[in-house]
Parts: sequence; C-alpha cells; structure tokens
Amino acid sequence: MARIRVFIVLVIALTAGGVFAYATYRFVQQPAAAASMKTQSVVVAAADLPLGKALKPEDVRMIQFPEGSVPMGTFTSADDIMGRGVISPMVQNEPILSAKLASKEAGAGLPPIIPTGMRAVSVRVNEVIGVAGYVLPGTRVDVVATVNPTQQQTDVTSKVVLANVQVLTSGTKIEQDGDKGKPMEVSVVTLLVDPSEAERLTLASTEGKIQLALRNPLDQTAPVTSGVRPAALLAYGAAPTPVPARRPRVVAAVPVAVPAIPPAPTVEMIRGDKRAQEVVRQE
Repeated sequence: MARIRVFIVLVIALTAGGVFAYATYRFVQQPAAAASMKTQSVVVAAADLPLGKALKPEDVRMIQFPEGSVPMGTFTSADDIMGRGVISPMVQNEPILSAKLASKEAGAGLPPIIPTGMRAVSVRVNEVIGVAGYVLPGTRVDVVATVNPTQQQTDVTSKVVLANVQVLTSGTKIEQDGDKGKPMEVSVVTLLVDPSEAERLTLASTEGKIQLALRNPLDQTAPVTSGVRPAALLAYGAAPTPVPARRPRVVAAVPVAVPAIPPAPTVEMIRGDKRAQEVVRQE
C-alpha cells in the first residue's frame, strides 16, 4: 500500500510540473509572437487639430499599426500632408485621413471648408446674441431678425429668417475703433448659408438687429412663423377682461287692486226665541 501511495503522489507531482512548464513556455512565447507581428507606420495627430489649420511637422507623429488593421485613407509619410488644411476637427492620436484634409491646391483656412454652392457669412455678435458663448463651430442655430420697415414703432417685427444654419467658426477678431482709432476685440460668428440665405442674413444684420437661437443638432424641423409685433406680443397670453357680474334687479311689489265683491242679500228669520240670517238666492 505504501508503494502505491508513493506512486500516486509521484504521478500527481509530474502532472502538475508538466502543466506549469507548459504555461511558462506559452507566456515566454507571447512577446516573441507579438514582436514578430507585421506593423505599418501611420501618420496621426500629435495634438487636437482645429478646423482650418494648416498642418506643420509638429502637428503630426508616426505610430505603428498592425498591418491588417490600418484604416483606409491613412498616410504613411508626414511629407505627403504638410501644408494641407484641416476640414474636419481631429483629436490627439487620431489617424489622419485624406477625407479630413483639403486638397493641396486648396490651401488652408476657411475657404477649403466651404462646400460647393455654399457661402460663409460672418456677423458681429455680443454675449447675448452669441447665446452666452454656447455658439461653437459645428452647432446649429436659427437667426431671428428684428426690423422696423416703416419707422413706426407699431410696425417693429421679429421673425425667424433663417433656420437650422451651421456655425463654421466663432471667436474674436481685431478691428479699429472708428472714433479713437484704437484696436478693439470684436466677437464674430461665421455661418454656412446658400446665396439666397446670405442675402437675407446681410439685410437683416444691416437694417435691423439679429439674435441667434441655439437648437438641438438632431432637430431637423423648420416651422414657418408669421413673426410678431408689439401689439400681438402684449396681447399674447393675456387673461380676458372680466365681465362685471350683473346685480339682480329688485322689482318693488305693486299692490294690485281687487274689485270689491258686494255682499249677498240676507234676511233675518225669527223662530220663537231664535234668530238666524239666511242668504237670499238669486235665480
């Protein structure tokens, strides 16, 4: 029995040792397999790249991608994209794709971003018009114009003149103060519109005041509004004028004259010591 137990323990020890040795072998071989995997150099963004930026050597870097996992449209040499403009924002370590860059002839800045048939129109805004800084590149807005066509206060009208307009850029630029001639910062928002919308936006900003209304980018509706004037604005939602309750009329009681009915003729009848009145019936 003792020999059988020793044999069993020996078999268990050899089995456990074999399993441990096999696991160690696989663990050691994994780095070697990873080292033997074929890779390919890909150009990625070294930092966040904003819209319109012209690429420079410090804006990109090279990393290794598994050869079968390289995205379509990537670049293997940074020299192929130097000076090209960014037409879609990119984040750090994102592979740079040809679809996100302007052509070599287009250059950089805002022009390559404008699609065919569209126009970029800039309007001056303040903190209120710019929706407290929430109007950023890529957001969508409605343009509300307030115009007085006849110079009569009662004819002032506010109306949505453009709906679901894309914001291309927003920021500040330096302009010269007309009175003092000193440079000053002016907030500007650039909107992407078609030519007819560009005309309406220019007229609204020139002849009146405009206000940007921020909207949900998933909302594609464009409701038609008739505009509002001061009279309609003041009457909107107003409670109806209460009608005073009528007090019930008190009619004085007028006595009605009732004609007097003459008493019927009677006769007195004496029977012994008793007397009685009897009515004489008239036929």
